[in-house]
Amino acid sequence: MAEPFGFTLGVDPARVLAALIESSNDAIIAKDLNGIVLTWNRGAERMYGYGAAEMIGRSVAVLMPPEHPDELAVILARIRRGERVEPCETVRIRKDGSRVDISLQISPIENERGEIVGASAIGRNISSTKRALQAQEASEARWRAIIDCAVDGIVVINAAGAIEAFNPAAQRMFGYAEHDVLGKNVNMLMPSPYHEEHDRYLAHYLETGEQKIIGIGREVTGLRRNGEVFPVHLSVGEMQIAGERHFTGILHDLTARVRLEAQVREQAALARLGEMAAVIAHEVKNPLTAVRGAVQVIGSRLPPDSREAPVAREIVARLDGLNGLIEDLLLFARTPHPRLAAVDVSSLLQLVCDLLATDPSFSGVQVEISGAGRPVAADAELLKIVFQNLLINAAQAMQGHGTIRAIITEERDTTLLSIADQGPGIAPDVREKLFQPFQTTKARGTGLGLATARRLIEAHAGTITVECPSAGGTVVTVQLPMSSAAP
Repeated sequence: MAEPFGFTLGVDPARVLAALIESSNDAIIAKDLNGIVLTWNRGAERMYGYGAAEMIGRSVAVLMPPEHPDELAVILARIRRGERVEPCETVRIRKDGSRVDISLQISPIENERGEIVGASAIGRNISSTKRALQAQEASEARWRAIIDCAVDGIVVINAAGAIEAFNPAAQRMFGYAEHDVLGKNVNMLMPSPYHEEHDRYLAHYLETGEQKIIGIGREVTGLRRNGEVFPVHLSVGEMQIAGERHFTGILHDLTARVRLEAQVREQAALARLGEMAAVIAHEVKNPLTAVRGAVQVIGSRLPPDSREAPVAREIVARLDGLNGLIEDLLLFARTPHPRLAAVDVSSLLQLVCDLLATDPSFSGVQVEISGAGRPVAADAELLKIVFQNLLINAAQAMQGHGTIRAIITEERDTTLLSIADQGPGIAPDVREKLFQPFQTTKARGTGLGLATARRLIEAHAGTITVECPSAGGTVVTVQLPMSSAAP
């Protein structure tokens, strides 16, 4: 018949227990309520470097680190109350003075009358585990620092396409905080048709291994939180963690590069346009002046009531229009360098309004100027061209009747002029091309007015933007740097 706990007859359970204790790699010791060591196994010898003869009858306080002077007293107090100390991490000092990290568990020892007479302590060496954990944490910290400081966006997804990591650069790039995207499908960062195609492509790759982006990299299109679409270069790498596939995408925003390339193309086109304009000015403008003079002479000799007199006047008007187009083309293609001086925007705008007031087509238009700003660094003659163009556009948008509101404000080191009309506004598709040359919605417009205005403002290191509020109308805002001489 078997004894309790599986011991067979003739085997002393105490001797079995002693053998188990001696063979354990853990340090197992017993101590009285004053901390004096009563037993000391071989695991304790290996862990702490002291032999049993050195420690039995000696206080366990010799193992306590100096930075924890009260630890033993606290433990003994808990034992006296019959409490058990659950596994906790602490530090002990070896005989050679080195330190060892241990996981410690302590239980009260009771005599046959149920009185607490001491404590048993089991210590497990966790130094190697802690070193490995610290090394892992240090490695993770280094990689996290690299990822967090990366200029490019880094996005990690699982095999289902769910986002698992989203670094700060990606947050800035797409406009989402990390908590907004974690666990969501990465196709939320893609516009159509890529949004709909992504899951199918990922499933196809997992099934066939056929690569289209992974390990290759190419230019794609991203979708910001505000709905803006932008160009991005995407490189994708694959990794396996615990047998599961994950993918890391590195994204580089190409917006600045694409904008620069567009500027380079524009500059090249303007250079060719400048050459053409010079030829036109030389070969066409001068003959036009002669033809206009001849037609005027002929017209002056015709009787006022003759059928030919209106024709002569129409020819002169058409020649004037053609001459104006050539002048606009020359101004656009060869923007003069501004002669900067301190210019008061409000006074200059009022001067332009006074000049336009003499134009019959402006008679039904009122201009209300409000606000003020410090002088800007500008060429007054070039700004007159800009202001005149913007006011005429606003008047034509209102069919020559209504109120134009011009508001002048300051923002940091710039002065802002906003010109708002009461017209029908501008369609989004037209607004996108508004500053391109030869783009116009007018029946007889050249399409160079706003394009020239932008070139003139940019020559002043300023900006010009167009908005169409939901309430109606169009608002053109000109931003110019303040003069350094401004108080």
